[in-house]
Amino acid sequence: MNLLPTGICFYISVVICWFMSRVDASWWYMGTLGSQVMCDNVPGLVNKQRQLCRQHPKMMQAIGAGIRDWIGECQYQFRNHRWNCSTMARDHTVFGRILLRSSREAAFVYAISSAGVVHTLTRACSQGELESCSCDPEKKGTSRDTKGAFDWGGCSDHVDYALKFTQIFIDAKERRQRDARALMNLHNNRAGRKAVKRFMNLECKCHGVSGSCTVRTCWLAMADFRHTGEYLRRKYNGAVQVVMNQYGTGFSRAYRKFKRPTKSDLVYFESSPDYCVRDLESGSVGTGGRVCNRTSRGVDSCEVMCCGRGYDTFRVSRTTKCECKFHWCCAVRCRDCHEVVDVHTCKAQDGTTWQGQM
Repeated sequence: MNLLPTGICFYISVVICWFMSRVDASWWYMGTLGSQVMCDNVPGLVNKQRQLCRQHPKMMQAIGAGIRDWIGECQYQFRNHRWNCSTMARDHTVFGRILLRSSREAAFVYAISSAGVVHTLTRACSQGELESCSCDPEKKGTSRDTKGAFDWGGCSDHVDYALKFTQIFIDAKERRQRDARALMNLHNNRAGRKAVKRFMNLECKCHGVSGSCTVRTCWLAMADFRHTGEYLRRKYNGAVQVVMNQYGTGFSRAYRKFKRPTKSDLVYFESSPDYCVRDLESGSVGTGGRVCNRTSRGVDSCEVMCCGRGYDTFRVSRTTKCECKFHWCCAVRCRDCHEVVDVHTCKAQDGTTWQGQM
């Protein structure tokens, strides 16, 4: 396998990144504070972030409330994988030591967290929850699309405002560091922010005689955050391993066979651990106790999920709605059906369990 520029350069970049990596407290911890975000009580904020926090308390409350949304989306996207975006209880870093490694998982977390803030603030602006923003003031007058002319109306989501504030707030910490890991985080933060804008939709309402569409009123609306999550999940699959260039200002692909990273790609320096076993040093929680699919051949299969350790099977009784029928006019009635199903869970390493997840 050919390395670019040389094997020595690649391994030096990894070593430098390892020693410069940080698992500090983060603005992510705001999610545990709910509506009681106190700027001086959020560990890990740099001066610029703390200043913005004091100036925009309602925005900080919105960001704090939205953290659970993007963490939930992260966990949904990786629900059937060994690494499932697990968070750590009572840990100021939220994700623990797993992000110490400059892996593709770290790249995804930084991207989706940045995207989550953009989505949260854009929604808060449109719903009138913030004094500093509202609907997009630029969307007025007339415009055209492939279907012809239309009038701007309604409330267009002000995504550009959210993009700018998110960049200033989130990137503030990385811009103070300017080491290899900081540049990686900045790149992935930007990729996440841009992903939200990618899924802005033009929605229109027709006006005219007898339902004709002689006049259209349109506005720009964000798509559901699931679209952004799925898009970033695909970017995770195609993330590009990179090394620092000789000037320390950007990246080069680590291997010749890799494509050159674009601004929308996720980038990382180090290969991921296998996440099979609990490892306090790396932060891996392992897959012991995880539910697996005995008949699957994918990543959720017991063979892959359990890393060859085997699995335990037990039977559970559950109740589901069945034989549902529609009754005129406006009711759906179902029976409660009871069934017994087999559940398969991965055997733990040495019979131990991990208690740090929440």
